[in-house]
Amino acid sequence: MSEIPYKSIPDMLRHHAGALKGKLALKFRKQGKYVTLSYAEFYHRALMAARGLKKCGIQPGDKVAILSENRAGWVIADMGILIAGAVTVPIYATSTPEQVEYVINHSGAKIVFVSNKFQYTKLLKVREAIPQVRQVVSFERFLGEASLPVCTFYQLSEIDLPVTDEERTELEIGIDRITHDDLVTIIYTSGTTGVPKGVMLSHGNVLFDATASIKKNNALTERDVALSFLPLSHVFERTIGYYTIIMLGALMAFADSIEKVPENMMDVRPTVIVSVPRLFEKIHSRILETVHTMPAAKRGLFHWALRIGKRYVEQKYVERQPVPFLTRCEYRLADTLIFRKLRERFGGNMRYFCSGGAPLDKSINEFFWIIGIPILEGYGLTETSPVLTLNTPECVRFGSVGTLLEQTEARCDSDGEILVRGPQVTSGYYDDPEATSQAFDDGWFRTGDIGHIENGFLFITDRKKELIITAGGKNIAPQPIENELKLDKYISQAFVYGDRKPYLTALLIPNFDRVIEYAKEHHVNYYDMDDLVMHEPIEELLQQRVAEINNRLAPYETIKKFVLLPRDFSIEGGELTPTLKFRRKHIYEKYKDRIERMYGENGI
Repeated sequence: MSEIPYKSIPDMLRHHAGALKGKLALKFRKQGKYVTLSYAEFYHRALMAARGLKKCGIQPGDKVAILSENRAGWVIADMGILIAGAVTVPIYATSTPEQVEYVINHSGAKIVFVSNKFQYTKLLKVREAIPQVRQVVSFERFLGEASLPVCTFYQLSEIDLPVTDEERTELEIGIDRITHDDLVTIIYTSGTTGVPKGVMLSHGNVLFDATASIKKNNALTERDVALSFLPLSHVFERTIGYYTIIMLGALMAFADSIEKVPENMMDVRPTVIVSVPRLFEKIHSRILETVHTMPAAKRGLFHWALRIGKRYVEQKYVERQPVPFLTRCEYRLADTLIFRKLRERFGGNMRYFCSGGAPLDKSINEFFWIIGIPILEGYGLTETSPVLTLNTPECVRFGSVGTLLEQTEARCDSDGEILVRGPQVTSGYYDDPEATSQAFDDGWFRTGDIGHIENGFLFITDRKKELIITAGGKNIAPQPIENELKLDKYISQAFVYGDRKPYLTALLIPNFDRVIEYAKEHHVNYYDMDDLVMHEPIEELLQQRVAEINNRLAPYETIKKFVLLPRDFSIEGGELTPTLKFRRKHIYEKYKDRIERMYGENGI
């Protein structure tokens, strides 16, 4: 590919501040109204933040943490940190005080940006354990404690004092000194297993990944509008939803919260959204719920449209064959009657979703392509900046995670583990040479994922550490079984267990809208959700649904017993990471008694 066009992330923004001076870069809500910043304004605000950090003693290579939800202040602070030559250490806003303490101490962060007093309070709780933190900077105004000084972002940036020509020259000399090998960030893994590790990513790692991703999916343009709601602390949103969008010279808009994404889509009318599969699962389920309540004639029309759409998508995008005239006409009719109306629910301008972080069910992926909003599913890890592979409109296989970016290599080890190497791969883990050594094999990074490559397309089957090895010696990947269970209209979430056990069991969370409707139709009286899931008719209903799913599975993959839970897995409950992945060990420990009872005495 052509050479990476910028020396560093700040160099990229500086270029746009000149070339795209008046073009909008950021859009966010402030006091109930949307506010925008142009590329020139964004850059100037970042320079002001960098000036403030340098006055606080921040030197090139120092670590500065950001503990905040997504907002414009997050990206302005990030750019200010990078302009100062420092390293951004993001911390998930959902982190506990103990987790915050670990990241700050391990990274050696000297200054911490926080979004509000709630996040500041986490620092207060561990103040004695983080003595090196000398300043907290808040995006919102509140009174702090004397033991932990806090100033506002405006105060740090000296917002009323524009950057002088002399100051700008000094800061831009610093930008010129940043190289591809300098660290841009240390991102701590969310800790699904063991202690979090600090992944070191350089400017070169991230810039290559953004550049190669844009080249592979050349449909993305400077006219796109991205709605940001995944945590910027996560590398997927950071690179693809933030740096890539800025590299394009496009517009980055911020959702008010994850819960308000549907409302924000109607307001912002985005063209691109980066997400994890859980969002698509919920949208898909909600659409089918709506169809379920329609009169029979409309339901029939909807399913006719899906059949036509499936044929159209298969011929046009997968087989890449000329679509017959009759099929094109039928699809245009289906689009007019059904799909166009569905797209309006996403603001009317959506062109693409980007999915990563976990496997996306094949049928859900196909559904979005059918309705005219393709999901570009890819694959990667924090350690790979993150993108390694990507499906595109020109090259897609449903069920796969796409083909490799250029200059990127992958191979499968004897046990099926995927090993990769390329310009986007980390140099290692911060201050952890042992973990770094274990992660690499003769220059190849061990992903920990199991999969295979067919005709250039990579297929992921499971995480190596999550494989279930039954008492009978069978190796079973739980995720495909969990996805199969979640496709049932009465099941919202599923956790499959069976390591060193004679058979598989599951924790199931019902689709409560459907189950409550069923309870009403069958005159099941209950007090609350805890009571509802204990009722025999509900257990019998789910038993029938699981039995039907078992018929589609190999005998050793079937679910022999299950327990119904009265509420969803959540980040707050400890079952999910901030990126909505299962914390499998935590789930087992939390529900150990219920799981072990399904195996009888002593779990046998």
